[in-house]
Amino acid sequence: MSGTATMTATLDAMKLVAVRAQRTGATLQITLNRPESRNAMSLQMVDELRQVLTAAEATAGHADAVRVIVLRGEGGHFCSGADLKDMAAARMLAMQKKEGDDTDPIAGVNAAFGELCVAYAETPLALVAVLEGTVMGGGFGLACVADVAIASDTATFRLPETSLGVVPAQIAPFLVERLGYSQAKRLAVTGGRLDAAAALHLGLVHEVTGTPMLQAALSRVLADILACAPGALAATKVLMQRARFAPAKALVHDAAAIFSRSALGPEGLEGMTAFIQKRKPDWALQ
Repeated sequence: MSGTATMTATLDAMKLVAVRAQRTGATLQITLNRPESRNAMSLQMVDELRQVLTAAEATAGHADAVRVIVLRGEGGHFCSGADLKDMAAARMLAMQKKEGDDTDPIAGVNAAFGELCVAYAETPLALVAVLEGTVMGGGFGLACVADVAIASDTATFRLPETSLGVVPAQIAPFLVERLGYSQAKRLAVTGGRLDAAAALHLGLVHEVTGTPMLQAALSRVLADILACAPGALAATKVLMQRARFAPAKALVHDAAAIFSRSALGPEGLEGMTAFIQKRKPDWALQ
């Protein structure tokens, strides 16, 4: 069975509600689908996002594998952060705990979202976020996780946690990674608000465009990504994650070995041959 057929069957079996997943060629678009709450991140949404990512990654090795994931929101908004109903339910459970019960329902809800962020941050697939309207709290964190973030000029970004008496716990590492320590700390301690232009200035997003041009901007980005070899892209993401924490000197020999494997592998041979023959490599023709 092909990767496309396998994934279609898997998605059908999931009976998704809080998200929608639509595949077009090598691209899988995942749409947060709770427009009545500006796509607040419920536990069901977290679970479905994890399931869909796992299914996409499982197509690796197939000729028709998923190579890019696009995250966006339904109804003109990306994500308004955590679903307060889930948090209220967890708080009620915490208050009802019996003596000797060391479980922490609130920490469990928070950790589930953190694990989601880590899974999307570490995926070998390219990850593109399309950001419109409200991008708040956890939605802000997901924007930071994306490899490429494209924003509509309607997008407004906010970190409201500290103004609500809580901590942006799970997204803090991704804020620091994306924005740097100084800007991340400034936004966190002020309950930061940014419009799309300010987000572009800080490097939170990579492009801002009017809503009518959003799809055209996404199409350009997808074309650029799909022109890159999927294996080389995945290996580059892993190496860059390591480079965040290791000095360049410590990576020289490992990086050389990684380069050698790629150059001698099928993608390297196809890429060099295509360049010499002045044609597109086979992965760019999919």
